[in-house]
Amino acid sequence: MAMKLDARQAAELLKQQEEILILTHKSPDGDTLGTGYALYYALTAMGKQASVACSDPIPEKYGYFAKPVLPLTGEPGFIVAVDVADTQLLGPALEQYAGKVDLCIDHHVSNTLYADKVCLYKTASAACEIMAEVIAHLGTDLTPMIANCLYTGMATDTGCFKFSNTTAHTHRMAAQMIEAGADYVRINRIMFDTKSKSRVLLEQAALSGIEFFFDDRCAVITVTRELFVRSGAQEADLDGVSALSRQIEGVEVGVFLREKEDGSFKVSVRTTSQVNASELCKIFGGGGHVRAAGCVLSGPLEQAKQTLLCEVKRALEEIHP
Repeated sequence: MAMKLDARQAAELLKQQEEILILTHKSPDGDTLGTGYALYYALTAMGKQASVACSDPIPEKYGYFAKPVLPLTGEPGFIVAVDVADTQLLGPALEQYAGKVDLCIDHHVSNTLYADKVCLYKTASAACEIMAEVIAHLGTDLTPMIANCLYTGMATDTGCFKFSNTTAHTHRMAAQMIEAGADYVRINRIMFDTKSKSRVLLEQAALSGIEFFFDDRCAVITVTRELFVRSGAQEADLDGVSALSRQIEGVEVGVFLREKEDGSFKVSVRTTSQVNASELCKIFGGGGHVRAAGCVLSGPLEQAKQTLLCEVKRALEEIHP
């Protein structure tokens, strides 16, 4: 069983290390990258050797803080996983570290407690919110670069502070980042107000095939491999697509099915009612947050869809007998 630490204890543990490898999850988002790079910049400012690793390429839009870093030479002395709820999320390139994680810093209710020690704040809006406290206890300066990292994670995981996971503490921490020099205008423009042409075409095609179920309380958006390739989209263009169905009036469960290269389907579930998205995805070996979670289902498409819809129906019937 993992030993649980608070932010101060996690910082004290990190102070004792000299060579730290920071692991982020596959299909990286703003929170895992923001948390990882914020820690990297803080540790290197303390004179420590550190590196950030990810199984997948880092999207260009995070280039304002996610700079290329040199790998550690030899085996890392200490391994930290950030915003990684389960070792399966590390991806193929990092699976060698699955049983070697010394510290996990995370905010997912579905965290499997796989690390030797875990700093887990389930009520935090983002892992970056926790990392802000860890860095404060490290005693390093909150530079504009670190502030950019942390603001990005909090903004992206809360949908620009719109989602129900946003708290007063989240706003206070975001305000600290702005005071420290975070370029929030630029960050919000990049993250929320800019779409590539291929993303617009992908979104148009996906929405044209949207399906409604259970008296329009469930909406399903599907992106097949063929549609993805035809649109010319990149992986980063998929950010935010999963939230589209939740924006429709009356929809209580929004589902996004994305076909992977092996024919399986990555599933994202977003809920606005009493349906617990994490518990729903947990049935299929996934997890996440109460209002946003994910899992993977085997194909073909109709089989994957019907398997998931069966559980969505059951969940909706529990709150609407």
